[in-house]
Amino acid sequence: MTTRIDTKFAELKKEGRAAFVTFVMCGDPDMATSLDIIKALPKAGADIIEIGMPFTDPMADGPAIQAAGLRALKAGMTLKKTLQVVRDFRKSDSATPIVLMGYYNPIYIYGVEKFLSDAKAAGVDGLIIVDLPPEEDTELCIPAMKAGLNFIRLATPTTDDKRLPAVLENTSGFVYYVSITGITGSAAANATQVSDAVARIKRHTKLPVCVGFGIRTPEAARDIAKAANGAVVGSALVDVMRETLDANGKATAKTVPAVADFVASLAQGVRGAKQAAE
Repeated sequence: MTTRIDTKFAELKKEGRAAFVTFVMCGDPDMATSLDIIKALPKAGADIIEIGMPFTDPMADGPAIQAAGLRALKAGMTLKKTLQVVRDFRKSDSATPIVLMGYYNPIYIYGVEKFLSDAKAAGVDGLIIVDLPPEEDTELCIPAMKAGLNFIRLATPTTDDKRLPAVLENTSGFVYYVSITGITGSAAANATQVSDAVARIKRHTKLPVCVGFGIRTPEAARDIAKAANGAVVGSALVDVMRETLDANGKATAKTVPAVADFVASLAQGVRGAKQAAE
């Protein structure tokens, strides 16, 4: 089974560069603007798009992404509508990989089997579910793989060599390395430490390793892209989007262009790593 994620990493390997992965919260600040932002991401240079599934209790997320989730929920976002956004995106883009990221509770309530078949039909390629450890693989991970979706795991600085094989066992698509201990958006990633960590993970897996948490500038994106197979940016994008909202938290004419411009600058940083490495 080859997914869009596998295809994308194979293409990037030929180009000799890392992936630029963007995260946005679905439905933030509203469903229509959110779809416009997602549609703008590939043109601005995103290789893979992670879409957040809003949830009331996002324990791994920092203030920026928590606030984004709450704005989305307030605007009436649901898991069903999140899948609708993916379907609408797929009408004009059949190539860019889409990964849904979030927590297990909304999927459990939706119904695992129904969710997996609806997600696959909508055009979702992979899942990152932060609160399901490998011990719970039978809940969602294995059914997702059977449904043809990649199940992407998080590894952290505290995932030691004893724990790593369990984390990697049923992982596919890529490994998401969380470069800092703590919540999203709380510190900056250290390229040297990241490089060592990526090398350690690669001793255990042939999968690409993407690094997220703490990347806020084109320079940081470039440094991480030198050390890893991909750089993931989330909180910084959410912050740029939030700064364009009006006093009532509604989208303005600046919202989509501001995000696209910021993504384009980060994409240049990631692509700059290729030249730097040659």
